[in-house]
Parts: sequence; structure tokens; C-alpha cells
Amino acid sequence: MVSRRGSSGGPDPVALIEIDLYGDLMIAASSADEERLSPDRIDEVLRVVPQEASEGDGG
Repeated sequence: MVSRRGSSGGPDPVALIEIDLYGDLMIAASSADEERLSPDRIDEVLRVVPQEASEGDGG
């Protein structure tokens, strides 16, 4: 078995978050009435903050 450099053998927290988000998208897509999710609906499911709103926080 080949181990990745720096890997502790435990779960990768970033990968687990990505899997969770992918699952959220799959659930939203399967329950949607339309054939495809709109970009706005995808942003809503992934809890994306519009850039205009985030620019005021750091400035």
C-alpha cells in the first residue's frame, strides 16, 4: 500500500466537506421540479455568499 506524503492515515477533512456538499447537490437535484438546477439554486444549496456582500466585510 502506498501512502501519500504527509498523510496521517486519517480522514481528509477537505474531502469530507466536498463529499457532504456533493450530497447536498444530489439531494437538491433529485427533489427539483426542473431538469437542471439553476446557478442561483446551486449557490443557495452550497451556501455561496455573493461577492458584493463579502467585499464590505474585509475592507
